[in-house]
Amino acid sequence: MDSNGNPDRRTFLATVGAASAVGMIRPTVGPSARAAGWDLSWLDGLKGKHKQVFDLQSLGMPLHAASNYFQSFEDTFNLRHPAVNVVIGIAGKAFPVNATDQLWAAWKLGERYEVKDPDTGTWAVRNIFYDKPNAIDTVKSMQAHGAIFWMCNNALNRLARTWAEQVKRPVEEVRSELIAGFNPGVILVPAHTMLLGLCQERGCSYQFV
Repeated sequence: MDSNGNPDRRTFLATVGAASAVGMIRPTVGPSARAAGWDLSWLDGLKGKHKQVFDLQSLGMPLHAASNYFQSFEDTFNLRHPAVNVVIGIAGKAFPVNATDQLWAAWKLGERYEVKDPDTGTWAVRNIFYDKPNAIDTVKSMQAHGAIFWMCNNALNRLARTWAEQVKRPVEEVRSELIAGFNPGVILVPAHTMLLGLCQERGCSYQFV
């Protein structure tokens, strides 16, 4: 204290320094917890030394790049999940990758997206990307290797509105049907672009497919 009873300079600086230190170590709440009904806690599982998020928006060879990523680490370094993490983010025209055979048949996804069944040569009425004998570039094989698949909610809403108008059904009814028809394990996320960013913040490299 000085002669007037006020803190002297040394006391003031010590107090400010202590407060600053407390502020620096105060824990922060990240966006990985439940927020507004969205469970993004799976992001905290991306702890592998090698990790990549694939921005999947087409149906040419949709899972080739991701399966090649997995296979190359296994062949070269003998590394597998959880040392290697793969996230496959789906939006836009890649929606059928996340859909069950039931949705493919009910909504004629093969015809809508111009995908033919290699076994019949006709418009596919099953998810030809889900499983194939002795193939690694399939949804089932990738999930067995620890891959995470998501579906963009914004893209889903656009589909639901468009298709509901086409078949003259309530939008929410169609949306619920599409969600119920996701492949097992598919995660619905708020926005594709946001999750691409969050994955990269957690150290994932990025590839557009």
